[in-house]
Amino acid sequence: MAGVLSAEQVWVETFSGLRLTQSSRLLKTVWECGGNGTMQGRPWSLPLAERVLLVAVYYRTNLTMRQLGPLFGVSSSTVCRVIQRLGPLLALEPVSRPADAADRLWIVDGTLIPVRDPEVGASSRNYRFSANVQVIVDADTRLVIAAARPAPGTTANAHTWRASDLAQHCQDVTVLGDGAYLDCGMFVPHRKRPRRALLAGEEVDNAAHRKVRARDPGYSGRSCERGPVTAPVARFPVRSGSQER
Repeated sequence: MAGVLSAEQVWVETFSGLRLTQSSRLLKTVWECGGNGTMQGRPWSLPLAERVLLVAVYYRTNLTMRQLGPLFGVSSSTVCRVIQRLGPLLALEPVSRPADAADRLWIVDGTLIPVRDPEVGASSRNYRFSANVQVIVDADTRLVIAAARPAPGTTANAHTWRASDLAQHCQDVTVLGDGAYLDCGMFVPHRKRPRRALLAGEEVDNAAHRKVRARDPGYSGRSCERGPVTAPVARFPVRSGSQER
Protein backbone atom coordinates (compact mmCIF):
# COMPACT_ATOMS: atom_id res chain seq x y z
CA MET A 1 0.00 0.00 0.00
CA ALA A 2 1.54 3.29 -1.13
CA GLY A 3 1.58 6.16 1.34
CA VAL A 4 0.90 9.83 0.79
CA LEU A 5 3.35 11.40 3.26
CA SER A 6 7.12 10.97 3.20
CA ALA A 7 10.11 12.60 4.89
CA GLU A 8 10.39 15.37 2.31
CA GLN A 9 10.96 18.99 3.23
CA VAL A 10 7.43 20.18 2.48
CA TRP A 11 5.81 17.46 4.62
CA VAL A 12 8.32 17.74 7.46
CA GLU A 13 7.92 21.50 7.79
CA THR A 14 4.14 21.35 7.44
CA PHE A 15 3.43 18.56 9.91
CA SER A 16 6.23 18.88 12.47
CA GLY A 17 6.61 22.66 12.61
CA LEU A 18 10.39 22.21 12.33
CA ARG A 19 12.78 23.47 9.68
CA LEU A 20 14.67 20.80 7.80
CA THR A 21 17.88 21.46 9.74
CA GLN A 22 16.04 21.17 13.04
CA SER A 23 14.37 17.99 11.86
CA SER A 24 17.76 16.55 10.95
CA ARG A 25 19.07 17.25 14.44
CA LEU A 26 15.99 15.65 15.96
CA LEU A 27 16.43 12.61 13.73
CA LYS A 28 20.08 12.33 14.80
CA THR A 29 19.07 12.52 18.47
CA VAL A 30 16.45 9.81 18.04
CA TRP A 31 19.02 7.62 16.27
CA GLU A 32 21.56 8.12 19.05
CA CYS A 33 18.92 7.22 21.65
CA GLY A 34 18.37 3.87 19.95
CA GLY A 35 15.29 4.78 17.97
CA ASN A 36 16.28 2.50 15.11
CA GLY A 37 16.56 -0.55 17.37
CA THR A 38 19.18 -3.26 17.09
CA MET A 39 18.63 -3.78 13.35
CA GLN A 40 17.88 -7.44 14.06
CA GLY A 41 14.70 -9.35 13.32
CA ARG A 42 12.07 -8.13 10.90
CA PRO A 43 12.89 -4.66 9.56
CA TRP A 44 10.55 -1.72 9.90
CA SER A 45 8.56 -1.05 6.74
CA LEU A 46 9.24 2.71 7.11
CA PRO A 47 12.66 4.34 7.37
CA LEU A 48 13.46 6.11 10.64
CA ALA A 49 12.87 9.58 9.16
CA GLU A 50 9.32 8.68 8.16
CA ARG A 51 8.64 7.04 11.51
CA VAL A 52 9.68 10.24 13.28
CA LEU A 53 7.42 12.21 10.93
CA LEU A 54 4.56 9.80 11.67
CA VAL A 55 4.87 10.47 15.40
CA ALA A 56 5.01 14.23 14.74
CA VAL A 57 1.81 14.06 12.69
CA TYR A 58 0.16 12.01 15.43
CA TYR A 59 1.05 14.59 18.08
CA ARG A 60 0.07 17.67 16.08
CA THR A 61 -3.09 16.69 14.23
CA ASN A 62 -5.05 14.44 16.60
CA LEU A 63 -5.58 11.98 13.76
CA THR A 64 -6.35 8.44 14.84
CA MET A 65 -3.99 5.55 14.16
CA ARG A 66 -6.51 4.18 11.68
CA GLN A 67 -6.41 7.49 9.78
CA LEU A 68 -2.61 7.72 9.86
CA GLY A 69 -2.09 4.23 8.44
CA PRO A 70 -3.17 5.00 4.83
CA LEU A 71 -1.24 8.30 4.87
CA PHE A 72 2.02 6.41 5.42
CA GLY A 73 1.05 3.22 3.62
CA VAL A 74 1.10 0.99 6.71
CA SER A 75 -1.44 -0.68 8.96
CA SER A 76 -2.91 0.90 12.08
CA SER A 77 -1.14 -1.70 14.22
CA THR A 78 2.17 -0.62 12.70
CA VAL A 79 1.34 3.00 13.50
CA CYS A 80 0.69 1.95 17.10
CA ARG A 81 4.04 0.17 17.37
CA VAL A 82 5.91 3.13 15.87
CA ILE A 83 4.32 5.55 18.34
CA GLN A 84 5.00 3.27 21.28
CA ARG A 85 8.63 2.91 20.23
CA LEU A 86 9.50 6.49 19.27
CA GLY A 87 6.95 8.51 21.25
CA PRO A 88 8.92 8.55 24.51
CA LEU A 89 12.09 9.55 22.63
CA LEU A 90 10.40 12.69 21.29
CA ALA A 91 8.93 13.64 24.66
CA LEU A 92 10.57 16.16 26.94
CA GLU A 93 12.82 15.07 29.75
CA PRO A 94 11.71 16.22 33.22
CA VAL A 95 12.57 19.90 33.69
CA SER A 96 14.40 20.83 36.86
CA ARG A 97 13.98 24.29 38.34
CA PRO A 98 17.06 26.45 37.71
CA ALA A 99 18.91 28.18 40.52
CA ASP A 100 17.66 31.58 39.36
CA ALA A 101 14.01 30.52 39.29
CA ALA A 102 12.95 33.83 40.84
CA ASP A 103 14.16 35.60 37.70
CA ARG A 104 12.35 33.30 35.29
CA LEU A 105 9.04 34.09 33.59
CA TRP A 106 6.52 31.33 33.13
CA ILE A 107 3.26 31.46 31.22
CA VAL A 108 0.13 29.53 32.12
CA ASP A 109 -2.61 28.82 29.63
CA GLY A 110 -5.10 26.13 28.80
CA THR A 111 -6.12 24.36 25.64
CA LEU A 112 -9.09 22.28 24.58
CA ILE A 113 -7.87 18.94 23.24
CA PRO A 114 -10.25 16.74 21.23
CA VAL A 115 -10.60 13.41 23.03
CA ARG A 116 -12.74 10.32 22.71
CA ASP A 117 -12.84 9.40 26.39
CA PRO A 118 -16.28 10.22 27.82
CA GLU A 119 -14.83 10.24 31.35
CA VAL A 120 -12.64 13.31 30.74
CA GLY A 121 -14.21 14.96 27.69
CA ALA A 122 -17.23 17.19 27.29
CA SER A 123 -18.89 19.11 24.48
CA SER A 124 -16.97 22.39 24.56
CA ARG A 125 -16.89 25.84 23.03
CA ASN A 126 -14.72 24.56 20.19
CA TYR A 127 -17.76 22.50 19.12
CA ARG A 128 -15.90 19.27 19.76
CA PHE A 129 -15.78 16.67 22.52
CA SER A 130 -12.71 18.00 24.35
CA ALA A 131 -10.70 18.06 27.56
CA ASN A 132 -9.22 21.15 29.22
CA VAL A 133 -5.47 20.81 29.89
CA GLN A 134 -3.49 23.47 31.74
CA VAL A 135 0.12 23.98 30.65
CA ILE A 136 3.05 25.91 32.15
CA VAL A 137 5.58 27.15 29.58
CA ASP A 138 8.88 28.95 30.09
CA ALA A 139 8.55 32.31 28.32
CA ASP A 140 12.20 32.31 27.24
CA THR A 141 12.93 28.71 26.24
CA ARG A 142 9.38 27.72 25.19
CA LEU A 143 9.83 24.46 27.10
CA VAL A 144 6.86 22.87 28.80
CA ILE A 145 7.52 22.93 32.53
CA ALA A 146 4.46 20.95 33.63
CA ALA A 147 0.93 20.09 32.56
CA ALA A 148 -2.13 19.18 34.58
CA ARG A 149 -4.38 16.19 34.33
CA PRO A 150 -7.19 16.80 31.82
CA ALA A 151 -10.52 18.13 33.02
CA PRO A 152 -13.83 18.24 31.13
CA GLY A 153 -13.75 20.84 28.38
CA THR A 154 -16.61 22.78 29.96
CA THR A 155 -14.50 23.51 33.06
CA ALA A 156 -13.21 27.09 33.34
CA ASN A 157 -9.46 27.66 33.25
CA ALA A 158 -9.36 29.15 36.74
CA HIS A 159 -11.26 26.22 38.26
CA THR A 160 -9.07 23.68 36.44
CA TRP A 161 -5.96 25.48 37.68
CA ARG A 162 -7.11 25.51 41.30
CA ALA A 163 -8.05 21.83 41.15
CA SER A 164 -4.60 20.86 39.81
CA ASP A 165 -1.29 20.70 41.65
CA LEU A 166 0.47 23.04 39.23
CA ALA A 167 0.66 25.87 41.75
CA GLN A 168 3.32 24.00 43.70
CA HIS A 169 5.58 24.14 40.64
CA CYS A 170 5.33 27.93 40.58
CA GLN A 171 6.60 28.84 44.03
CA ASP A 172 8.99 31.84 43.91
CA VAL A 173 8.54 32.10 40.13
CA THR A 174 6.84 34.95 38.26
CA VAL A 175 3.84 33.46 36.45
CA LEU A 176 1.71 35.23 33.85
CA GLY A 177 -1.85 34.31 32.97
CA ASP A 178 -4.60 35.87 30.92
CA GLY A 179 -7.80 37.39 32.24
CA ALA A 180 -9.33 33.97 32.92
CA TYR A 181 -7.00 33.43 35.91
CA LEU A 182 -8.27 36.08 38.33
CA ASP A 183 -7.47 35.35 42.00
CA CYS A 184 -5.20 32.44 41.05
CA GLY A 185 -1.99 33.89 42.45
CA MET A 186 -0.45 35.01 39.15
CA PHE A 187 -0.02 38.22 37.22
CA VAL A 188 -3.01 38.93 34.96
CA PRO A 189 -3.94 41.97 32.85
CA HIS A 190 -5.94 44.79 34.39
CA ARG A 191 -9.57 44.60 33.34
CA LYS A 192 -11.59 47.52 32.10
CA ARG A 193 -14.55 48.52 34.22
CA PRO A 194 -17.84 49.73 32.73
CA ARG A 195 -17.62 53.43 31.88
CA ARG A 196 -14.14 53.62 33.37
CA ALA A 197 -10.90 53.76 31.38
CA LEU A 198 -7.75 52.10 32.60
CA LEU A 199 -5.26 54.30 34.44
CA ALA A 200 -1.99 55.16 32.71
CA GLY A 201 -0.04 52.80 34.97
CA GLU A 202 -2.48 49.98 34.25
CA GLU A 203 -2.08 50.49 30.50
CA VAL A 204 1.70 50.24 30.92
CA ASP A 205 1.32 47.05 32.95
CA ASN A 206 -0.93 45.49 30.31
CA ALA A 207 1.48 46.43 27.52
CA ALA A 208 4.37 44.77 29.37
CA HIS A 209 2.18 41.71 30.01
CA ARG A 210 1.32 41.41 26.30
CA LYS A 211 4.99 41.83 25.32
CA VAL A 212 6.09 38.93 27.49
CA ARG A 213 3.31 36.61 26.32
CA ALA A 214 4.09 37.53 22.70
CA ARG A 215 7.51 35.86 22.98
CA ASP A 216 5.78 32.63 22.05
CA PRO A 217 2.34 33.69 20.78
CA GLY A 218 -0.30 31.08 21.48
CA TYR A 219 2.30 28.42 22.19
CA SER A 220 1.20 27.59 25.71
CA GLY A 221 -2.38 27.35 24.54
CA ARG A 222 -1.54 25.13 21.56
CA SER A 223 1.36 23.10 22.87
CA CYS A 224 -0.87 20.16 23.59
CA GLU A 225 -2.79 20.16 20.35
CA ARG A 226 -0.69 21.95 17.73
CA GLY A 227 2.64 22.67 19.34
CA PRO A 228 6.10 21.39 18.37
CA VAL A 229 6.69 17.69 18.62
CA THR A 230 8.80 18.23 21.73
CA ALA A 231 5.68 18.85 23.79
CA PRO A 232 3.51 15.79 23.32
CA VAL A 233 1.28 16.16 26.34
CA ALA A 234 -1.87 15.63 24.30
CA ARG A 235 -1.27 11.95 23.74
CA PHE A 236 0.75 10.96 26.77
CA PRO A 237 -0.83 11.39 30.20
CA VAL A 238 0.94 14.17 31.99
CA ARG A 239 4.54 13.42 32.68
CA SER A 240 6.24 15.30 35.48
CA GLY A 241 8.58 16.91 33.29
CA SER A 242 5.77 14.21 30.17
CA GLN A 243 7.24 -1.88 16.18
CA GLU A 244 6.54 -2.66 12.87
CA ARG A 245 7.95 -6.14 13.11
